[in-house]
Amino acid sequence: MISKAERAQVLNDGTLGAGNVIHRLKAYGRSMDDDVLWTDGTWLAPDGTHPEVLTLGELHAAVEAYASWFHARGVKPRDPVAIQTRSSTEFAVNFLALTSLGAIPSFVNGNLRPEIAREYIRRQGAVGAVADVEHHPTLAHDDLELGFLVTAQDITASGPLPESYPYSHHKTDPIIISHSSGTTGMPKAVPHTHETLLYAQLHRLRLSVGAAMGRLLVALPGSHNAAISVMLFGFLLRSPVKLLSSQRGVDVLDAAEGFHPTTIFAFAGTYGEMAAEDLSARDLDSVEAWYNTGDAAHEAHVRELIAQGSHETVGEDFQRVRVAGSVFTDGLGSSETGYSIFHNGHKPGSAAYGRCIGKPISFAEAAVLSEDGEPLPPGVVGRLGVRSPTLTPGYWNDSLTFHRLRLGGYWLTGDLSMQDEQGNFYHLDRAPDAIRTAEGIVFSTRTEELLLAELPVLADCTVVGVAPEGVRADWDGDGLADAYVLLQVADDGTDDAKWTELVNEVLRAKGFPTLTRALRMDATDVVKGATGKVLKRLMRERFQEQLSGGGR
Repeated sequence: MISKAERAQVLNDGTLGAGNVIHRLKAYGRSMDDDVLWTDGTWLAPDGTHPEVLTLGELHAAVEAYASWFHARGVKPRDPVAIQTRSSTEFAVNFLALTSLGAIPSFVNGNLRPEIAREYIRRQGAVGAVADVEHHPTLAHDDLELGFLVTAQDITASGPLPESYPYSHHKTDPIIISHSSGTTGMPKAVPHTHETLLYAQLHRLRLSVGAAMGRLLVALPGSHNAAISVMLFGFLLRSPVKLLSSQRGVDVLDAAEGFHPTTIFAFAGTYGEMAAEDLSARDLDSVEAWYNTGDAAHEAHVRELIAQGSHETVGEDFQRVRVAGSVFTDGLGSSETGYSIFHNGHKPGSAAYGRCIGKPISFAEAAVLSEDGEPLPPGVVGRLGVRSPTLTPGYWNDSLTFHRLRLGGYWLTGDLSMQDEQGNFYHLDRAPDAIRTAEGIVFSTRTEELLLAELPVLADCTVVGVAPEGVRADWDGDGLADAYVLLQVADDGTDDAKWTELVNEVLRAKGFPTLTRALRMDATDVVKGATGKVLKRLMRERFQEQLSGGGR
């Protein structure tokens, strides 16, 4: 990992930002022979190979080849270029090359429906696009008016680089456009700047970075800005980084056994899938820490994961000692915040669960707000608002939507939250997913949390509301709906009526509103979006169709 002198060098570099990390490492005198980036073999390099690991010199050479190709095609500073692929490494190399020219890579998740992907790119004003073979036909439409559309096999070194290479960024220069999860339909285009995407990582470096950051497995979607920021942080720390293109729990476990990471980065959905596996049959001894961002993770899943591996702590004699079990950092965040705004650490013996997301990180502010933007007292549910120097400067080509999400000087995350008397925040639900019922408001995520904790036989569950046609019964509505829970559980002969009884017994005991009915479902029935989040909007629609069609 990084030495004390190297750390001081990084922190004293006023030009360093998310757009020039590998170039600053070269200026620092880092060895070009250092292995820096491990891949999963999904990226076709300009030399026609699928490298498994790249040295810093090889990474520079690949970036220069891509940059020269883009330059030869007329790509200039501040030009957006769309990237759509399944390969996390391909996203990363295109990011490094385009930012080296001052251009702006616009990442498009490979899971987007073709018509949404095309409309999303059209709204960016992209001058060209790079796609993998799978997505090339999706983007080959005249209405996009792209200056070029190529796959990795078309990109080779194409002449000299511009005299200004690498581009000199101002801290406010946009260096990436990634998108939100698209849970409400069209994803929001979220730009970040040279400063905002690396601000939190440099803040962490000023404080301390433990040994757990020694070897990093990044299982975040390659199209998400979080994957890029973690990769850049790993480069700065001189920590080996492996980018994984799959977010399936079993694939991440396979990669962990081969790479032996000290820290794994992923979203909550991936951790849920991992926790459902037989972890005792896996080699996870190297794991010291898990890092979650996006939606907060469920207690039941966290407990399974922190039982694995080991970590260092300070013993009673004030000496550092290694103990069994790992640390799970739960960090609620979003594409817009550029980093997790909240951190809540869990390790064996922790008790801060119940949807507790802790306090805001030191450089950020948060508040639970009323509908008119006033901060609410502890114990009162309201909208979660945040302020942070890592916040996106606004949605690309859509300032109206961005400003509609501002209230009382805060940016609204779309979540419902409350605080306790100690200032800890609790994540209860997304506002569109809360369900107004005759029994009271059902906070779907909070209800799922309780059921998973109290009914260990559940692999997972999803709470959705079904309202009469034309009735809105979420947080912003005034109608009533029925709330159902869909259970992922082995079929042991227990019928749905019995499951309904068991579920409601748990809810009554904790003072939660009861649900209309519990139904069993398969994991394949869960509808997930481009970034792996459960799309409860589509789950509601499908479930309503099932009920109206006479399904169980």
